Amino acid sequence: MFGEKPTCSICHKEIQGNDVVFVKMRYPNYKGMTEITAYLRNEGSFICEDCFNKKSN
Repeated sequence: MFGEKPTCSICHKEIQGNDVVFVKMRYPNYKGMTEITAYLRNEGSFICEDCFNKKSN
């Protein structure tokens, strides 16, 4: 939702600036995206680095 901080979809930890994250999303059909942060919040699900490393091991 608008104004909410992004969180990890697995552990629900709040994503901070400069954190390494992985985003699961569909590749967009259209061109000319300028507000990438808003697009990622609306269309993607974030996974923090710790959860991603646990899942891939």
